[in-house]
Amino acid sequence: MLALKLLLTVAGVLLLAAALGIPLYTLALRIRHARRKAAGEAAMVAPEPIAWRGPVALVLVACLPLLIAASIVVVPSGMGGVRVSQIRGTLPGTLYPGMHFITPLVESVQTFDLRDHLFTAGIIEEGAKTAPRNGLSVQSREGLNIGLAVTVRYRLDPSKLDSVQAHMPQPVDKELVPPVVASAWRELTPEYTVREIFSSKREEVREKAAAIIIRKLGADGIVVEEVMLSDIQLPEEYAKGLEGLLLKEQQDDQMGVETDMQQKQVKIAELQAEAEAAQKVKQAEGDAQSKVVEAKGEADAMQYTLPLKEKQIEQSKLEAEARKEATIQNAEADAQAKVIDSKAELQRRNLLADAEASRVRLMAAANAERMTSEAELLNKSPLLINKIVAERLSDKIQVLMVPSDGKFFFANDVFKGMANNPVVKQEMDSQDDPAPKPGH
Repeated sequence: MLALKLLLTVAGVLLLAAALGIPLYTLALRIRHARRKAAGEAAMVAPEPIAWRGPVALVLVACLPLLIAASIVVVPSGMGGVRVSQIRGTLPGTLYPGMHFITPLVESVQTFDLRDHLFTAGIIEEGAKTAPRNGLSVQSREGLNIGLAVTVRYRLDPSKLDSVQAHMPQPVDKELVPPVVASAWRELTPEYTVREIFSSKREEVREKAAAIIIRKLGADGIVVEEVMLSDIQLPEEYAKGLEGLLLKEQQDDQMGVETDMQQKQVKIAELQAEAEAAQKVKQAEGDAQSKVVEAKGEADAMQYTLPLKEKQIEQSKLEAEARKEATIQNAEADAQAKVIDSKAELQRRNLLADAEASRVRLMAAANAERMTSEAELLNKSPLLINKIVAERLSDKIQVLMVPSDGKFFFANDVFKGMANNPVVKQEMDSQDDPAPKPGH
C-alpha cells in the first residue's frame, strides 16, 4: 500500500509539473519574440497566445491521484491511529495496523504506540553506585523521608485512543503517568511505618499502590500491567539505628535459639538416661526369662531326647549287626567267587590243552596225508624229487634235467642218506599209523 500511495503521489506531481510547464514554455516564447521585435529584427511569426485550458485540465487530472494518495493511510505494526477531522474534531473509533481510507484535506490520522511502556521512578542501581531518576520521595507515619524505586509497566487501551487523543495531555507517558504514580505512593505511605514499608508489610503496600494506580490510569485509557517496588532507600540515621536494632534482635534470637537448644539437650540427656535404665531393666528381665525358657526347654527336650537316644542306640546295634552279617556274606561270596573262578580257570586250561592236543593230532594227520600224497606223487613222478630237494636245499641251486636212469647224478646219494635218517623213518612210520578219531 505504501508503494501504491507513492506511485499515485509521483503521478500527480508529474501531471502538475506538466501543467505548469506548458504555460511557462509558451510565456518564454512570447518573451523572446518581443525582445527580437524590439531589436528591429525581421518580422517573425507571432507565437500563439497562452493556452490555459490544457494546463487546467492537467491540474484537475493531477488532483485525482494526489487526493487518492492523501486518502490512503497505513498504520504500522504495534501502533494505533485516531482520525482527527478539521470539521468535527476527533472521530470515534481506532485504526488498527493496516491500510485505511480517510477523507483527504479534511481528516488526518494521529498514531499512538500500543506496545508496553516502562516508567521508572526513584533510585536505580548501576553497579555499586545509585543514581536518582525521577526521584520519588515519600513520607512514612513517623514523618521520615523514604526513597522508593518504582517501575510501572503500562500500555494504551486501543479502544480508548480517541478519548486519550481528545482529553489527555500529550504525550501521555510524560504528562500523565508520572504524577499519578507519585500521587498514589505519597497518598498511601503515610498510613504505614518505615519498618512496615521496609519489611513486614512491603507486599501489602505494593499491592494497594498498584490498585490505586490501575484504577486512576484505567479511567484515562491506560492499562497498567504491573507495578514493581524494586528498592527502598531509608534515611541514613534510621538505617544505622535499624541496623543496630536488627543486630540486637538477631543476637537475642540467637541466644533464644541457643537456650532452647540447651534445654532440649538437657531433656534429651534425661530421656537417654531413663531409656538406658529402662533398657537395662528390660534386658535383665529378658535374660531371666530367656534362662527360664531355656531350662524348661532343656527339661522338655530331655523327656523327648532319652527315648530318642535309646532308639538311636538300638538302631546303632542293629546297624552294626547288619554290617557284620553283610561283611560275612560278602566274605563268603568272595570265597565262592574265587572257587568258581579257579574252577573256571581249570576248565579253561583243560579245554585249551584238549584243543591244543586236537590241533597237534590234526596237524600230524594233515602232514601224514600230505606226505602220503606226496609219496604217491613221487612214485608216479620220480623227477619231482629233484625239484623238491633243490627247493629245500637252497633257492640258489639250479635244476638240472638228467636221464631217467640216474647215472652220475648226486641226488641218488642224497636220497639214500635221507632214507637212512631216523627222523625221516619216524615220519614214514607215523604215516603208516591209522589217523585218530576226532574228539580223542
